[in-house]
Amino acid sequence: MSGLPVVRHETPWPLSSDGLLFREAVEADVEALQSFRNLPEVNHFMVRTHVDPEDLRREWRAVPDSPTDFSCVVERDGEVVAMGFLDVVDGPGQPGVPDGTDGLIGYIVDPRVAGQGIGSATARALLRAAFDDLGLRRVTAAAYADNPASVRVLEGAGMRRERVSVQALWHHELGWIDEVGYALLADEWRDGPG
Repeated sequence: MSGLPVVRHETPWPLSSDGLLFREAVEADVEALQSFRNLPEVNHFMVRTHVDPEDLRREWRAVPDSPTDFSCVVERDGEVVAMGFLDVVDGPGQPGVPDGTDGLIGYIVDPRVAGQGIGSATARALLRAAFDDLGLRRVTAAAYADNPASVRVLEGAGMRRERVSVQALWHHELGWIDEVGYALLADEWRDGPG
């Protein structure tokens, strides 16, 4: 962010959609998040392949006080099944570019419930929060090109593939692999999925 002070927007959470509750994390959620965050099947396509449990706790505790972090937990039938990430960032450009106009989204789904539409519902909820509640103009997301599940989630949420960065990310088993970038503008959201 620029040097200007940023005032935290009202939280877009809670939000109920697709049979899920998207809400701010509370202390009791951290243990559930830790139960799946460092699993090998979760980390196979994560850039950050391990998060120290105390770092994870500290990061989630900091969300409510952050002017730019609108991460959430995803609950189904009283159980935390995923986490969603929404960071407000400055758009790129020449001096004078407005502050806090763009968003970055991401998600991690507990592998025990993978393939049940939770990732897609989370991406849609994050886009809804970004555009409808926070008033952002553009949201982006990225994935390893070799991760078809994440590609399906982003495309299923209505995001458009914008770029392929050839051999841009290191993977400890696969070597240098491609990264795909997705984006959606507020106008596209209003005219399409939103």
